[in-house]
Amino acid sequence: MINLLVGAAIVALLYYGLKVFGRADAKMLAQLGRRVGGGALLLIAAFLGMRGHFETALPLGIFGLSLIGWDVRKAMPWSKGQASPGRTSKVRTAALDMLLDHDSGRLTGTVIAGPLAGTALDALDVPALARLALDVDMESRQLLEAYLDRRSPGWREHAQGDAGGRRTDPARRGAMTEEEAYQILGLQPGAGTEEIRRAHRSLMKKLHPDQGGSNYLAARVNEAKDILLQGH
Repeated sequence: MINLLVGAAIVALLYYGLKVFGRADAKMLAQLGRRVGGGALLLIAAFLGMRGHFETALPLGIFGLSLIGWDVRKAMPWSKGQASPGRTSKVRTAALDMLLDHDSGRLTGTVIAGPLAGTALDALDVPALARLALDVDMESRQLLEAYLDRRSPGWREHAQGDAGGRRTDPARRGAMTEEEAYQILGLQPGAGTEEIRRAHRSLMKKLHPDQGGSNYLAARVNEAKDILLQGH
């Protein structure tokens, strides 16, 4: 009687599984295959580990975890709070295209509007940059001031005399888009909640005003984080 019940249960499970399989799309089947394969590898790794074959069990276990979507590198102690190597943040305004290197904290940029369009900021001297800051829109000015604060902290003392007779600040552009938010945090579209928070923490360590950073850039990083977390 017990064997009959077990057999009936197996048949019912197989029938249900075939119905699900028939309705599933290719993406769902691929995800299911990775999870089943990852689970099988974890079971094999556990069995080998109990038998003392750790040199084989460890790589199998790591591979199994990666198949089911667990990022082993992020779980390592030395990876906590570190930005991914080579990652950059991109901030674009009406007049400037800026890049922040996460590893070094170095800010670079290019003028994209006006007579100096196409000129790298590093190629301009401080007086020229100070004059440019007075002729661009408010967001570009704030970004350029952040660049100057890092490149030449005393630049404001020499620029005060040129402040008169300049135009007032134009209105700020519209709200930040999701695409801009990803660029500012240096992330690929679709990044997860933990990755967004990690990128935000890493950037704020370099940009927070208390650490000698920029109020404007810190505000943009905070805004980018808030926008991306709204969708999670």
